[in-house]
Amino acid sequence: MNKFIKTVLVATALSFGANLSAAELKVGYVQVDKILQEAPQTAETGKKLEREFSPRTAELDRLQKQIRDIEAQLDRESLTISETDRKNKERDASNLKIDFQRKQRELREDINLRKNEELGTLQDRINKAVTSVAEAEGYDLVIYGGVAFASKKIDITDKVLKALGKK
Repeated sequence: MNKFIKTVLVATALSFGANLSAAELKVGYVQVDKILQEAPQTAETGKKLEREFSPRTAELDRLQKQIRDIEAQLDRESLTISETDRKNKERDASNLKIDFQRKQRELREDINLRKNEELGTLQDRINKAVTSVAEAEGYDLVIYGGVAFASKKIDITDKVLKALGKK
């Protein structure tokens, strides 16, 4: 969160608090990093992405083994193989390496896109859980991370994790 947004939040909280007595203002704090680490949806997402991309990862492993096999064969037959065969095998290995690198880059990009999609979905669920806990328990203000200090008595992170299905 940038400094401007933090300043606006603090100013809003202070002005909100000026309209209420200190006893009436109920403030909560949520540790988003802890929720992202411990929410059951995080582990589910990791497994889901692993299943989704495992065929492509296996294909990369197969290509890498094929490259190693060709290079090992070239090393073993270096003295007995004809120049033409050696060049052909080197070209095959080079083409496989290029294909491998392209597929590896595409896989990385696709995984990052899917991770961002899943993170967006998880953030929506976290926001709904925070809102649910805040409304159910009558909080006037709930602040996410980026806070210099928050006492344990206003930390509602465990309640949010419970709302997400953990604990």
